[in-house]
Amino acid sequence: MSDSQSPDTEPMAVPADAAVDVTVPAPGRPVSIANGVAVIERTLETMPLVPGVYRMLDGKGDALYVGKARSLKKRVHSYTQIARLPERLRRMVAETISMEIVTTHTEAEALLLEANLIKRLKPRFNIVLRDDKSYPWIMLAEDHDFPQVVKHRGAQTRKGTYWGPFASAWSVNQSLTALERLFLLRSCTDSVFANRSRPCLLFQIKRCSAPCVDHISKEDYAGLVAQAKAFLSGKAANIQQQLAAEMEQASTAMEFERAATIRDRIRGLSHVQGTGVINPASLNDADVIAAWQIAGQTCVQVFFVRGGHNNGNRAFYPLHTKGEELAEVLAAFVAQFYEDKPPPPLLLLNHPLEEEALIAEALTLKAGRVVTISVPQRGEKRAVVAHAELNARESLERKLAETAGQGKLLDATAELFGLPAPLERIETYDNSHIMGSNAYGVMVVAGPDGLMKQAYRKFSIKGPVAPGDDFGMMREVLLRRFGRALKEHADRDDPHWPDLVIIDGGAGQLSAARAVMEEMGVGDIPLVAIAKGPDRNAGREWFHREGHEPFQLPPRDPVLYFLQRLRDEAHRFAITTHRSGRSRDITRSELDEIAGIGAARKRALLHHFGSARGVKQAGLNDLAAVPGINRETAKRVYAHFHPGVRMEGVS
Repeated sequence: MSDSQSPDTEPMAVPADAAVDVTVPAPGRPVSIANGVAVIERTLETMPLVPGVYRMLDGKGDALYVGKARSLKKRVHSYTQIARLPERLRRMVAETISMEIVTTHTEAEALLLEANLIKRLKPRFNIVLRDDKSYPWIMLAEDHDFPQVVKHRGAQTRKGTYWGPFASAWSVNQSLTALERLFLLRSCTDSVFANRSRPCLLFQIKRCSAPCVDHISKEDYAGLVAQAKAFLSGKAANIQQQLAAEMEQASTAMEFERAATIRDRIRGLSHVQGTGVINPASLNDADVIAAWQIAGQTCVQVFFVRGGHNNGNRAFYPLHTKGEELAEVLAAFVAQFYEDKPPPPLLLLNHPLEEEALIAEALTLKAGRVVTISVPQRGEKRAVVAHAELNARESLERKLAETAGQGKLLDATAELFGLPAPLERIETYDNSHIMGSNAYGVMVVAGPDGLMKQAYRKFSIKGPVAPGDDFGMMREVLLRRFGRALKEHADRDDPHWPDLVIIDGGAGQLSAARAVMEEMGVGDIPLVAIAKGPDRNAGREWFHREGHEPFQLPPRDPVLYFLQRLRDEAHRFAITTHRSGRSRDITRSELDEIAGIGAARKRALLHHFGSARGVKQAGLNDLAAVPGINRETAKRVYAHFHPGVRMEGVS
């Protein structure tokens, strides 16, 4: 399959005249360095001397490595010089069964495409940034006479102005609260705004100017919006001078209540400007990035500075081998970090990058303006970078200490159940439902780094399962989980296979789960059931294993606490998943079942009639009178609620 057809690369924009060259995989070819070199040499026969990206694939078609090059042929040829390669790359060459390439106009375009593919494919031999979370932004929605300020995630499709990104929801919520107090902008939805008859609580606590009930004119509100934009753009000093002039004017006019309100806004503005871990006067829009490396592991701290304000920070731990140098890890991080977000004009780093000029060129290409990368050596900027570096070092030290403790717990768990150490993956399963409704099963995963939340899975029970049949639910969950695993990794050489499976339940659950796993041919996976005692007291759990008598652990045993935490995490995740599904069902309307009724028409009907019951009781002419509902749609809605009525001849 060519890269232009591959589903995992389709979203990436590739130059229109890019040439694609794909080798034909060699099915059944044994893994060896000689065979890997032969695959590479065969690819080199038709490989051009132009910039591009190459992928080395294993026998399953999975990417082993993604690389970019100024000259594809020269770069890929280096992999045939086995004596000059480190052991890691020799293993990669030995596992290479086929190659794919994409040519680009420039090396900078190749770097952007490489970062895209690495984040999507997560090849085993690349440095990979684990960053699956979206970042929150502040959005000033400007498709309304009185713009609304809200937190936003996802695609920026709504008309408005966006500021960010922020490191966390906490950071953006703090900024939103400050904006409401300083500029009295509304945060309510348009529908709530349209239906207010009196001010809400936010007006009473001086966090909104109540435009919904005409407490402020459109022109005065526009002035507040302009001030908020200036503040978020780093012009707080101008706003403070403007407010001071307004306060003096109000005081002179003996409008003391208005003057007091402006005084409170000035105090709030001074407070906001003086808070934050870093708010350097010399920075407006920049990211401060510092990396620290200990014992072959790396932590990268990123501080977001926008409009002169600190938008928070976040720690990252890129996946890489122990032999990777800090400069190489940091370069890969920067290239991948901005693959799905716009880079600011300035990046301040604590260490020079490999190919720094090329990365700056690629980020400039992506941003559509100049992006500068700097490693400050003195002054305020150096102090900011040193602060980020200290945070990176302390975060990594904490993580290493936690990992060491986690490793001891995993080894002790292996010893308790007579399993070979080390345990790399423990899966814990639980179910949740109310009288059989909204039934879900879940899987939580733990490993050497603790809880692996990116590996958690939800299973909506599809049945047929009798209401409340916990055994049947667990059977379906295990069939789906291991059925897919056997289909995708039949040889069981994948790291996603568990070393231990824990079931929340007693002997009955254990027997049911064991029967399912033996039926599927995975009965050799160790299986344990954990059940509370008759009095349901935590700390008196019984552990069940096939062929062994049930046993308990001493109340203060660290392994007991560890296994309890896994069980409780599975229970928490199951309850949360069940509640989420139940909430969706509660908010689902009978209108959702009507063909041709999407979100917009559903909203129009509910706004017009007040409820689904009102829609059901409405006549055909009343339905057709709703804005956005034509005659044919009205007939479909009427026929849905009145199935016994013949619609022939109804106009």
